[in-house]
Amino acid sequence: MNTIWIVLPILTLLMFDLGLTLRFEDFGKVFKHPWPIVVALLGQLVLLPLIALGLAWAFNLTPVFFIGLILIACCPGGSSSNVFSKLANGDVALSVTLTALSSVITLFTIPVIMSWATQMIGESVGITLPVGNLIKQNLLLMLLPVLVGIAIHYIWSNAAAKIDKVLSKLAFPLLMVLITVFYVQNHRTILDNLGIISVCVTVLILVAVFCSSLLSRLVKNNAQQRRTVVIEVGMQNAAQAIAIATSPFIFNSAEMAIPAILYSLMMNIVLLIYVFLVRKNSTKGV
Repeated sequence: MNTIWIVLPILTLLMFDLGLTLRFEDFGKVFKHPWPIVVALLGQLVLLPLIALGLAWAFNLTPVFFIGLILIACCPGGSSSNVFSKLANGDVALSVTLTALSSVITLFTIPVIMSWATQMIGESVGITLPVGNLIKQNLLLMLLPVLVGIAIHYIWSNAAAKIDKVLSKLAFPLLMVLITVFYVQNHRTILDNLGIISVCVTVLILVAVFCSSLLSRLVKNNAQQRRTVVIEVGMQNAAQAIAIATSPFIFNSAEMAIPAILYSLMMNIVLLIYVFLVRKNSTKGV
């Protein structure tokens, strides 16, 4: 069974749930204070892919893992970031807005970045990118569910709140189911490359967290905003990366999805530790 048939409905549900939580008023409030948005998007859309590129070269990754690492780095923020921001006493409205913005912006940036990465490192070993198929899949799985969720929120707000209450609790368990199925199907390849890839993605997350925190302090974001920016930059939409890597219409490579799988595990571990430390030291304004 191709993992794509598990990840597609999971990704669709996650994006639909994001749409259910969006309120245009949130955008209005946050745009009055643009620096947190600028820093977070700069960190997520520019800094993270650049760090991934440097690490891919430094760790001398094979072409398929090289492209897989760039792929997870240029994906939008994960929907769980909103929950993590809430746990860290962050700015939840900012988190929702950033997740929505990055999900829309990456509809345009992912094809550009992945086309460049594929031409640079992949075509020499037969890895090609059908850009048109990538754009169509992202529009269908990313943008359409969000728009449907927004429509339901404004037409049936009570129903939207009830649906969101259920889906928000399912997000993490569904991701764990996906990871488990993927591991069972690809355990040999994962175990053969576990050391180098897990270290690489962990370094990627740690450097991203450090740099985003530093940038937030430089522009003098408040403590709530800093926490949210750190979480947004570190937490990526692994389901989307897996969907692109394993899709029979795009890369059709389970091996390419391994960096995203390991990233999804490590980002939850690293950011849970971050949330724990923030809550423990909240009186110090961490």
